[in-house]
Amino acid sequence: MKKISLNQNEPITMSECFEQYIVRCKVRNLSEKTLDIYRVHFSVLEKYSIAADWSLSTINLLKIDGFILYLRERGCNDITVQSYLRDLRAFFYFCMDNEWIPQFKIKLPKADKKIKETYTDEELKVLLKKPNLKNTDFTEYKTWVYSNYLLATGNRISSALDIKIRDLDFNNQLIQMNTSKNRKAQIIPMSDSLAVILKEYLNYRKGTSDDYLFCNSFGGKSDLRTYQEMLVKYNRSRGVIKTSSHLYRHTFAKKWILNGGDIFRLQKLLGHSDLTVVKEYVNMFSKDLSLNYSQFNPLDTLEINQNKTRIHIESKRR
Repeated sequence: MKKISLNQNEPITMSECFEQYIVRCKVRNLSEKTLDIYRVHFSVLEKYSIAADWSLSTINLLKIDGFILYLRERGCNDITVQSYLRDLRAFFYFCMDNEWIPQFKIKLPKADKKIKETYTDEELKVLLKKPNLKNTDFTEYKTWVYSNYLLATGNRISSALDIKIRDLDFNNQLIQMNTSKNRKAQIIPMSDSLAVILKEYLNYRKGTSDDYLFCNSFGGKSDLRTYQEMLVKYNRSRGVIKTSSHLYRHTFAKKWILNGGDIFRLQKLLGHSDLTVVKEYVNMFSKDLSLNYSQFNPLDTLEINQNKTRIHIESKRR
């Protein structure tokens, strides 16, 4: 393919460049969900560029800075701005590689990491209390099972909804995940409690091995929005204001860390390619790590130090 030059009589437009970038992304086998996000971010950039009256050939760092300010004026927080810039930076670098725009470095703006919200123990007790099967419907029961599943696995909602009945190995207590954000298949353990819940659920769910575990009311595949709306209704009916499925993933990570689980296994269970996000969890929940610190601290648990403490107390009494 002939390289497009900016010296042509009819310069290539930013929109045409983006279409070629999408083709490259498809060649790299990126998911359609990822491409949709790229398209949304580019549409905002294109709208801004038209309003600011600048074209592809005039892009420079000052114009990128102007776009960042535009995003903030629209109410985007720092994390969202980073998300836009991370995706669009890849597009701009693609343009640079093809010599459609001059070479320059684009640094992501700094953003403060907020503490990830989780479900409290009190909320979990309410949400995970099993409904009375004699006077409940399948939807409420299914949502209860779904809530238990998310807390027990830390799965993303999209991964959970792609699980089929055949992916459950009760003999070895394993779950085969064929769809994840990074498009890598993985096998995760099935806890004892979850195994009991899922076995009972399948007695009511029925279905064949090719059917989806978490289905719609007619047994077919459900979508993400339906389950999110279902969880909102379920949580509110039990008096819990928090209604996000993703909070179960954060809660899983927090509980894992506080219960002494190692971060390397947590990384694998959550399906992250590296430890970056897992380290963020550790930093975010650092205050919670001080709970019962002396009970587990090596210095405090040594018998010799316990004896010293006892002697010190007894001397005071005398």
